[in-house]
Amino acid sequence: MVSVTSGIQVVDRAVLVLDAVARGGPCSLAELQRATGLPRPTAYRLAVALERHGVLARDPDGRFVLGRRLAAWGAVAGRGLPDAGRPVLARLGETTGESAQLYVREGDHRVCVAVHERPSGLRDTVPLGAVLPLVRGSGGKVLLAWAADASRFEIAASELAAVRRRGWAASAGEREAGVASVSAPVFDGPGVVAAAISVSGPIDRLGLHPGRRLGATVAAAAADLSATLRGTGNPSHVTAG
Repeated sequence: MVSVTSGIQVVDRAVLVLDAVARGGPCSLAELQRATGLPRPTAYRLAVALERHGVLARDPDGRFVLGRRLAAWGAVAGRGLPDAGRPVLARLGETTGESAQLYVREGDHRVCVAVHERPSGLRDTVPLGAVLPLVRGSGGKVLLAWAADASRFEIAASELAAVRRRGWAASAGEREAGVASVSAPVFDGPGVVAAAISVSGPIDRLGLHPGRRLGATVAAAAADLSATLRGTGNPSHVTAG
């Protein structure tokens, strides 16, 4: 939870509400109150005000979730990374027939800053702006594999070493039951990971070992985006492995 204060109470409380939703996922008013420790009327007024500004939104069950305006701000803060990534995600999605995502690290979580959905079947596997854990799922493993503080997290060093050696990570049913994914690192400098590019879909299609089929393909897409960020070379057309 946010520990820094600005001295401006309304700002600090608004950030507290946003942080609770970002870390905890969809929140009912009662859950928001418990997570923030704010009085119920205060939590409600802040959440509704943030919703009106598009910073929060409601899911079909009426719970508060992060709004799409945050994703737009994130695109600006991300120095154009989402814009650069979208064409690569589109090619990757068309090649694999699955959904593709781009994640960046935000503190102890990862945030989805760009998405390309498959045209039919299982969709919205990961919504734009979703805040997910670093320790579950292939995207988080990639972001941790080159991180200087990886030892703080409950994930085996040998597993992260294997990710660095292969150049990609895979998972099946770790973050969400029935969903598999493959991710690879996007570099904006030697050993500096700017993002993780991922493909995800149902285990029924990707299998329990999705990296065997898609690892090389996702790694090639990540290399394309890395080259774009560094201004070197031309993107190649990825092919399914």
